[in-house]
Amino acid sequence: MYQRIVLAFDGTLQSRAALREGALLALRHQAAVWLLSVADNALAAMAEGVQPGGAQQVVQENEAIMAEGLARLRALGLEAHGHAARGDPGPTIGAFAREIGADLVVLGHRQPRFVERWLGLGSGASVMNRVDCSLLIARRIISDEAFAAAAARARPGAA
Repeated sequence: MYQRIVLAFDGTLQSRAALREGALLALRHQAAVWLLSVADNALAAMAEGVQPGGAQQVVQENEAIMAEGLARLRALGLEAHGHAARGDPGPTIGAFAREIGADLVVLGHRQPRFVERWLGLGSGASVMNRVDCSLLIARRIISDEAFAAAAARARPGAA
């Protein structure tokens, strides 16, 4: 059913929940996973306005977040690929999902912060209108113990 899964990951608790749910699906379906981390142009521009070099720092933090997520996925034995991008998250996630022929995109959900609402940033609906595949909005936080047990059951050949 799912052979190519995109996990949008920004290091937040909500995206970590999405990473876990997406990883469990990938294990069950023996799917390849693309971890996508998007440095938001608006936030990078704001960071640059506050401190010279701030935009580059946002990009570097984004790459570090992606490396952490990839390490977690690979530790589970998944075929995991990483892609760091810069742009508006909704269109960037949609374009990337189409580019790789994704069957599923997994996002985390959180209430937008004041600045994000003010700037009109962040929305699962923004992604929903830009993908041609299924979209999972992960909302459930999975404990370490529950995740380890579910991952063991999801592996091929598990009883």
